Amino acid sequence: MSRASLVFCTALVLSGCHLPEREAALTPLPEGVPFTYGELVSRARNQATTALESFYVDAWTELETIATGLDQTARLLPKSNEIPATVKDRLGKDVDQLRQDAKKLGEAARARDSKAVNEILQRINVRVRELSVDQKLPPPKLPPAGDEDR
Repeated sequence: MSRASLVFCTALVLSGCHLPEREAALTPLPEGVPFTYGELVSRARNQATTALESFYVDAWTELETIATGLDQTARLLPKSNEIPATVKDRLGKDVDQLRQDAKKLGEAARARDSKAVNEILQRINVRVRELSVDQKLPPPKLPPAGDEDR
């Protein structure tokens, strides 16, 4: 096989590879289907990560699509099942701010405003982190002094 054919085949194979998380971040959710709070927060985290990756490679159209999806995810959060008690009180306010930032992200992506996109992505990542309620593991304990020899 010639070198050009080998390069072409490799490029063809690599162009067909998509990470499922990236694909999921771009696909709108079906309306009227119940989702758990954890599923939606995980999706928002995935969308925020994918948005950052798109921003780094100047994929502005993809970034707009992700912003629309993030707005949908935020809109569905208050309607989700299994909302933890620790976030119920502040969920409405946090979701409103996340939706506003998602809309601003779409506008900034359309304008290709790198500075604005960067600032908005920072706020989105902080907000999604605050919405997460994953159990935190306790910090590791150091062994008592003198146990190093064992």
